Amino acid sequence: MQNEFEDKIILVTGGTGSIGSELVRQILKYRPKQVRVLSRNETRQYHLLEALRYPKNLRMLIGDIRDRERLQLAFKNVDIVFHTAALKHVPFCEYNPSEAMKTNIAGSHNVIDAALHAGVEKVIAISTDKVANPLNVLGVSKLMMEKLFINSNFFLGDRIKLSCVRFGNVAWADGSVLPMWTKQAEVNGAINVTNKDATRFLMSIKQAVNLTLKAAQLCLGGEVFILKMPSIRLQNLAEMFIKKYHSRKKIKIKYTGDRAGDKLHEDLIGLNDWNNEVWANNEMFILVPTTHIHNLNVEPHSYENFKKNESSSSFSSQDHLDIKKVERIV
Repeated sequence: MQNEFEDKIILVTGGTGSIGSELVRQILKYRPKQVRVLSRNETRQYHLLEALRYPKNLRMLIGDIRDRERLQLAFKNVDIVFHTAALKHVPFCEYNPSEAMKTNIAGSHNVIDAALHAGVEKVIAISTDKVANPLNVLGVSKLMMEKLFINSNFFLGDRIKLSCVRFGNVAWADGSVLPMWTKQAEVNGAINVTNKDATRFLMSIKQAVNLTLKAAQLCLGGEVFILKMPSIRLQNLAEMFIKKYHSRKKIKIKYTGDRAGDKLHEDLIGLNDWNNEVWANNEMFILVPTTHIHNLNVEPHSYENFKKNESSSSFSSQDHLDIKKVERIV
């Protein structure tokens, strides 16, 4: 990691969010020449500066990835980009599909374009398990983002490396279920659960950031990096949350029914993902796309301490339930 980031200029889009801000904290440890945070929220930028005690090599840039001109300026002389900015809430993307398209698809295209023109070496983009066998607007928009990053390597690979990391649900991230339950328990004495039988993958913020940093270290261009993570039923997660944080209070569970766009189970690897070349170790999968485009020869990839995975079944949350592992995350 030291060799990857030392003396480099690194930019984080959405750098004041849960993942973005922790990325900034971790990257600063590796003595980069400069870290740039690009986000829309000036108050969050101020709070991040305060929390980090105003490091001399940190720059705060107000901007939106929908703004191509702003990106062209922000990306000047940058070596590595971590693209975390996105619309990520399933119901809001269902109700505002055009906004999801503008940010998750068009905004991501702007990031690629600005990075290419600025001579950036690598861009690592944050994706989601919603892209595997997609059902909702969020999943479809993020799948298109993945395709932009992966397929752009076919004709840009000698100039820039573009890769993605695919997350499950990130415990205690802004807007996620655990902080929401905390507020509901304090105010209402009850927490809302959509569907007790639904299952979700869960990872910690630390795991998410470590995966992203490792992707920057390993990427050759065009990959999707996926952490092997446990899953849990929402009913079990709710019971675990109450026992761990509110054992002295009588907190009730209210079942509210599925929201628009909700899936019963999530997939980290969809059935169609096995059309790619899949590498694996004990920690993660790496999806490497194959292509049959006429006259296009793609150099084969290989990764130290990884083996080719020959399985062809989906990696579904209903098949990887592990309460003990999730308990360590929550």
